[in-house]
Amino acid sequence: MFTPRDQNPALAAMLTLCAAGFVAGTTLLAKALGTGALGPGMHALQVSHGRFLFAFLAIGAVTVVTRHRLSRPDLRLHVLRSGLGWGGVTLMFAAAAFIPLSDATAISFLNPVFAMMLAIPFLGETVGRVRWSAAGIALLGAAILTRPGSGVIELGALLALGAAFLLGAEMIPIKRLSGREGTVQILLMNNGIGLLIATVAAAFVWQWPSPQQWAALAAIGVLMASAQACFVNAMARADASFVAPFFYAALVFAALYDALVFGVIPDTVSLIGAAIILCGAGLLAWREARLGKRRPRVPPSQPG
Repeated sequence: MFTPRDQNPALAAMLTLCAAGFVAGTTLLAKALGTGALGPGMHALQVSHGRFLFAFLAIGAVTVVTRHRLSRPDLRLHVLRSGLGWGGVTLMFAAAAFIPLSDATAISFLNPVFAMMLAIPFLGETVGRVRWSAAGIALLGAAILTRPGSGVIELGALLALGAAFLLGAEMIPIKRLSGREGTVQILLMNNGIGLLIATVAAAFVWQWPSPQQWAALAAIGVLMASAQACFVNAMARADASFVAPFFYAALVFAALYDALVFGVIPDTVSLIGAAIILCGAGLLAWREARLGKRRPRVPPSQPG
C-alpha cells in the first residue's frame, strides 16, 4: 500500500481530500472529548495518548499482514521526530477545545512556514524574497486569528501556534529520515515512540474513559492512520506540487464539522485570518514547487 504506483492525478486528489477529511475528523473528536461533549472533559495529554495508541495498533497490523521488511532505524532521529510530533499533536488537540476548529486548522497550516525557517540553520537551505514574503503573509493571518484587538489574546490560538511550530520543526528530522528509511518503518517508529512518550505523559492526568470515550479515542487513532496512508498513497501517484493544495480542504472540513456538531460558524475575523494564511501558504507551496523542479524530490511529511 506504500509502494510507488502509476501516476494517477485524479485518484491522488481524491486520496488527499480523504486525508484532509480524516485529519479534520480527529480534531473534531478531540474537541468533543476535551469539552466534555462525550462525558467528563478529557485532558489533551490523554487524548493524544489515544491517538498514538490506536494509530500504532492500526499501522502495526498493516506491517504484520503485509510482512513488511524493516531496516535498522536511526533511533536518535526517530525519537526527535516523535517527540516533536507528540508535542504538536497534543497542543493541537488542546487548542481545539478553546477555539473554532477552522481557526485551529488554519493556524496549523503555518507549519511549512516554520519548517522553512528552521531549515536555514539545520539543513543549510537558502531562502529567497518570495518565500520570506509568503511566510510574512501567513504569520500576519495568524496574528489576526489571535484577536489582539479584543484585549485578550486567544489562548487557543497560542496553543495552535505552538502546535504549528512543533509540527514544522518535526519536518527537519522527517526530511533526514525520508532518504534513509521506508515510509512504513517511519510511520511505525513514529507511532511506537510517540505512544511511549504519550503513555508517560498521560499517566499524570489519567481518568478511565467511558465506552463512548474509548470509541472516540479509537476513531482518532484509526482516522489519523488512515489519513497518513491516504496521503502517502497520493504522493505515490502525483507530484507534491499537485497534491499539497488539496490538503487545504481540511479547513473546509473543519468548519463544516464544527458547524454541524457544535453549531460554531466562522466569524469575519476567522474568515479573514484563514484567507490570509492560505494565501501565504499557497504562495509558499507554489514557490516550493518551482524550486522542486530544480532539485531531487524529497517526500513530504505525513499529516499528524
